[in-house]
Amino acid sequence: MPSGDERAARTFAGVCHGTLGELYQGPLRPAAQPDIALVSFPVGRHSWVYFSPGRTPPGPSPLGAKATAAVDLFLDHHGLTLPPGRWTTHSELPVGVGMASSTADVVATLRCLFRIFSLPYDPALVTRVLSRIERADSVFLDEFALYLSARHRVVRRLGTDIGFHTAYAVEPGGVDTAAVTPALLDQYRRRAREYERCLTDLLKGFGAGDPAAVARAATTSAVLSQEVLPKRTFEAALAHREEFGADGVFVAHTGSLVGFLFTRPIGFTARDELSAFFHSHGHQCAFTQGGYG
Repeated sequence: MPSGDERAARTFAGVCHGTLGELYQGPLRPAAQPDIALVSFPVGRHSWVYFSPGRTPPGPSPLGAKATAAVDLFLDHHGLTLPPGRWTTHSELPVGVGMASSTADVVATLRCLFRIFSLPYDPALVTRVLSRIERADSVFLDEFALYLSARHRVVRRLGTDIGFHTAYAVEPGGVDTAAVTPALLDQYRRRAREYERCLTDLLKGFGAGDPAAVARAATTSAVLSQEVLPKRTFEAALAHREEFGADGVFVAHTGSLVGFLFTRPIGFTARDELSAFFHSHGHQCAFTQGGYG
């Protein structure tokens, strides 16, 4: 364990990736009271939280309310007191668009705390803290997973074999996840069999290491999502999928992000065409890789 002088000279950091929405969001299985299950779509965009021991600066902490609550829960669990110091933050994840920004902030904060106190990273504690704060994504894992977002339970780990190249845009406006949950659950009950087939196909795709099959199932999930939380650009994206040679279309199911999935790199000609497509709908196109393979 570092000495007091060593600890005072250090800056501690915690980092957590976000998501490009989900490859699936729907019921785990048909039920009168369905659980909300997710297969989040990890992306190499991150939230950072830093702590520099020393004099605590005046004024409010830059940590948000949820991250601040995570600090309190962590310290209470371990019976610890935070030393004087300064928090700073940075994030590449827009708020309220479906990129798991708040969950990533909480997880990054907790990872920073584990380092401040030289404690081993404890995923079980992370999920317990998240369960006290919000319905969450599985960004605390470094692999795909089928995850119950309200119960904070990993149903199945899906590994790191699948990855995609993506072109996407973020539509204006945000979504209040808690406010739309009743509408989502009604949709899950109405279309339970369609969701069941979609999830079965998705899991088969992951099991076979077949990104094209995963992309097809993700498209089905996005189509179902459009019935309850529509994206203005989605129908046009779906109609142009084959023209662009995309393997699928994905969305942030409770956000405002819509994009294309490619199992191969996107060439410069396609980047031009995709950028023109999104620009014609009033959005800036972005390109990045999602997943792991």
